[in-house]
Amino acid sequence: MLDARVQEKGTLVKSNAAAERRALGEARKIYNLPFNDLLFRAQSIHRAYFDPNAVQMSQLLSIKTGGCAEDCGYCSQSAHYPTGIKASKLMEVERVVAQARKAKEGGATRYCMGAAWRSPKERDMETIVSMVEGVKALGMETCMTLGMLTPAQSDRLADAGLDYYNHNIDTSERFYGEIITTRTFADRLETLANVREAGIKVCAGGILGMGETVDDRIAMLVTLANLPAAPESVPINMLIPIHGSKLADQPPVDPIDFVRTIALARILMPQSHVRLSAGRTEMSDEMQALCFFAGANSIFVGERLLTADNPGEDHDAALFRRLGLKPMPVQPAEAEPAE
Repeated sequence: MLDARVQEKGTLVKSNAAAERRALGEARKIYNLPFNDLLFRAQSIHRAYFDPNAVQMSQLLSIKTGGCAEDCGYCSQSAHYPTGIKASKLMEVERVVAQARKAKEGGATRYCMGAAWRSPKERDMETIVSMVEGVKALGMETCMTLGMLTPAQSDRLADAGLDYYNHNIDTSERFYGEIITTRTFADRLETLANVREAGIKVCAGGILGMGETVDDRIAMLVTLANLPAAPESVPINMLIPIHGSKLADQPPVDPIDFVRTIALARILMPQSHVRLSAGRTEMSDEMQALCFFAGANSIFVGERLLTADNPGEDHDAALFRRLGLKPMPVQPAEAEPAE
């Protein structure tokens, strides 16, 4: 006879698997709604929690570029691929704060700092902490993406006042191993748990166009929505094929499929900021407008995203004028349903 605890554990695993299948099935039904019905549902939910004409403006700076030990197939900064990106040293704190000041003057309210690391070394933590403190002193929200974090590192960043930590899960658990082999899907979730436990808000999303199926995209969003707490920010990236990388020859994502994914993210995570992230240079104004209608309410401004091009402030300002959109002010700690 099986030990009772083993029986209970087996029952729990089966129960969780059954619940996951149900969640995926329900999400698939939503994703496959007639397009107009899907967008109406997403926009209705969006309006319950956010000003529908306000878009959060963030800016991203690469504080340490290239030479990353990870083999992420989409990344220009991986040391595994001949992409032409050379490794640089960690930037000086004063330079980072000066760039953040310029971003604030340009309308950005959140400043995101990214380093091409598998995980930060202890010798770099003091500099990282000083960057967080310096940007916070400008009155901006702070975000970091530094790779995997230990609980101790997460606590240290929380003590420095870090508002958000970005650590994308990239895709579904099923497809993950096709894109990255140097860390596991479970490693990603562990870092998200460490960050959340430290009291830092979570920024986590994924990338479309890497060869995944529609079900992989749906599963990725279901995973995020069913974390102990949904991420406060959910960046949805469109793959930018990088010459020399593993995914250099991937075909573009169908625009309607991309908008459907944005809408599903909004429906599954109604209080999260859904960020229309990398790949906007390849999107028409009309495609971006549909994404905003589907519930996207955050973008990166500026002409660079780490090592990739971005539309730039002039183009974004012109698009905002055409659509009647406005920059979103710094948000309170928790979103509340609108009146």
